[in-house]
Amino acid sequence: MSRPCKIGVQLPEVERAVAWPELFAMARAGEAIGLDSLWLGDHLLYDLPGGTTRGPWEVWTSLAALAAVTERVELGPLVAATSFHAPAMLAKQAATVDAISGGRLILGLGAGWNEREYRAFGFPYDKRVSRFAEAFTIIRTLLSEGQIDFHGEFYDLENCVLDPGPVRPGGVPLMLGSTGPRMLGIGLGHITSWNAWWNRYGNTPEGFAALKEQVDAHGHLVEATAAVLVAFPGGQGRVMGESSYKSAVPPVQGTAEEIAQHLAAMAAAGATHLQLVLDPITQESIEQLAEVLAILDR
Repeated sequence: MSRPCKIGVQLPEVERAVAWPELFAMARAGEAIGLDSLWLGDHLLYDLPGGTTRGPWEVWTSLAALAAVTERVELGPLVAATSFHAPAMLAKQAATVDAISGGRLILGLGAGWNEREYRAFGFPYDKRVSRFAEAFTIIRTLLSEGQIDFHGEFYDLENCVLDPGPVRPGGVPLMLGSTGPRMLGIGLGHITSWNAWWNRYGNTPEGFAALKEQVDAHGHLVEATAAVLVAFPGGQGRVMGESSYKSAVPPVQGTAEEIAQHLAAMAAAGATHLQLVLDPITQESIEQLAEVLAILDR
């Protein structure tokens, strides 16, 4: 296979209510057509247009379930909010999912942003990057070394031991879900990749190349990954939780050849892994990617 970069799909978040039999079917369909990865958002609830409030299934329980019904695809949160768990417990959850999957977890981490869910679930919203810095140190140290003593402003751990640990020597690959200068300063040197959401770079290869150049200027060259918004017939626009309106960023659309050309251009711009956010996100949409993947593989 000569695929120019890895291709994954983000499974439904709050686009609609999706029961587990359908999610299992989507995951199996994705693996069957040759996807490299499956991803889940880590959110608790969104206020949507029309007064609706909706939330996805809890991400770590869900990743464990997907790990048990798949065999090959990589799995990960896109991305896990360190604020939603005590950091040592998040490391424990990651090690468990990594073991269930046989070493297929990619641990995406971020500081979170949606104040509504913080307030609803009782998590502190202030000083999120400072909290992330401490949490990130704890998580990466436990996953790579298995033990930590930590005494900070927000977290205090005494002889914390992560056992059982990840199934891979050296721990779980870490992906930073941010390209902000302060977050990069915290993560670079410890992560294997960073990720940008499609509206961060305009959903274009040119925008991604420019963003990658900015990140590379920090002096630590790691893998660059990106979410890509892709629309199929029947898509009605993805509702954005942070603003409760449809994203104005144009989606990638067209024939399988045209979509494949866009993804190949993203790879040429430096992307090593792409997470496709499909509109609509259905099993049929996932199966339509089979032709796109075949073209990329040629």
